[in-house]
Amino acid sequence: MIKQITEVKDEIQRRRKRDKARIYIRPGCTDLRKAVNGLSAMAEEQMAGEPFNGNVYLFCNRERKLLKAVWWEKNGFWLSQKRLEQEKFPWPQTDEQAREIKAEELLMLLSGIDFFKAHRTKGS
Repeated sequence: MIKQITEVKDEIQRRRKRDKARIYIRPGCTDLRKAVNGLSAMAEEQMAGEPFNGNVYLFCNRERKLLKAVWWEKNGFWLSQKRLEQEKFPWPQTDEQAREIKAEELLMLLSGIDFFKAHRTKGS
């Protein structure tokens, strides 16, 4: 399981470097019974995203213990999920808090570090 999570993180970072993929977070909770079709439609309709352009879209459930990532690669969608056993993911609740995040912030998010409340300097 650890190897799979590391492989997914590495794949997202490779995509970001190679394809200039961007990472977007949907704020608040999402019904994660949805699979690729529902989540990619949500990225397009509610996040004004373009699911077929290779960007990564992140979603989290109400309990903040389950996270799903969706992205397109050449001929199909990837769907990855991580479930926490004890802690909760730090997650933005409003559109103002949500934004595009960097690969380094994704790694912090997956490690449980709440960078949403961290002090931000001008230009970041």
